[in-house]
Amino acid sequence: MVGLGLDSDGHKRLTTGPNFVLMGGSEETHDVMTEKVIKINEKLAAKGKQLEEVSHEEFDDIARSVGLRPDNQK
Repeated sequence: MVGLGLDSDGHKRLTTGPNFVLMGGSEETHDVMTEKVIKINEKLAAKGKQLEEVSHEEFDDIARSVGLRPDNQK
């Protein structure tokens, strides 16, 4: 997963972890992105699956369950 924060407070942020890299954003935006990817990884672990093992539909369901939504559902 790749997260790109488009707002800025003058600091450069980069966070990496299992299955993700997050770049940019204000402190608040970066914290929210970090929280979401950690929750996604926790849900994957609870299912006993790796990111590459889930279908697009299953990933979408997990992403929605942690508060993410597709661009067309703003």
